[in-house]
Amino acid sequence: MYDAFASQTSDAALGLSVKTDRMPQQLEALANEILQRAKAAGLTVATAESCSAGRLATALSKGEGASQYFAGGFVTYTKEAKALLLGVPRDLLARETAVSANVATAMAEGAVVRAQASLAVAITGVTGPAPDEDGNPVGLVYCAVARSDGGSRHLRLELGDGERDALVEISCRAALRLLRDFAFA
Repeated sequence: MYDAFASQTSDAALGLSVKTDRMPQQLEALANEILQRAKAAGLTVATAESCSAGRLATALSKGEGASQYFAGGFVTYTKEAKALLLGVPRDLLARETAVSANVATAMAEGAVVRAQASLAVAITGVTGPAPDEDGNPVGLVYCAVARSDGGSRHLRLELGDGERDALVEISCRAALRLLRDFAFA
């Protein structure tokens, strides 16, 4: 599991640069790498997103061969959307809030099933400007990946306060690295 790794969530510990002028290019390069690896392995990838509002899907859709290896994405910003579109259990959302490892994992698993993909990556969290309605702090983000064979992993990020776009970009890169390292190791 990535839990031990996730406890060290500074940008440096994750190998993530916070130079915002290069962030979109870094995200797109990582997405393209994942698509090339998916192509080589004959796999498809889907996304399930909340706080990133489609940024993972956008990055993956720009890569070479995207139409063959990117199955699609779900933007599920609300708890209700997570339940309706991805099948995240409502009792789980009520018990743990939308920002938890189990919800992120359920989102990824739901995306695998609903997009009929080999792999899915999910991201849920709070990127500001204020804590969410359940009191989760800005900078708390969970990423998860799931495979159609039932395997999954998750990652907890505690990024602290920061500029919203920077927090989203850092979170997206962490999610794609989790996908790369779990699915293509």
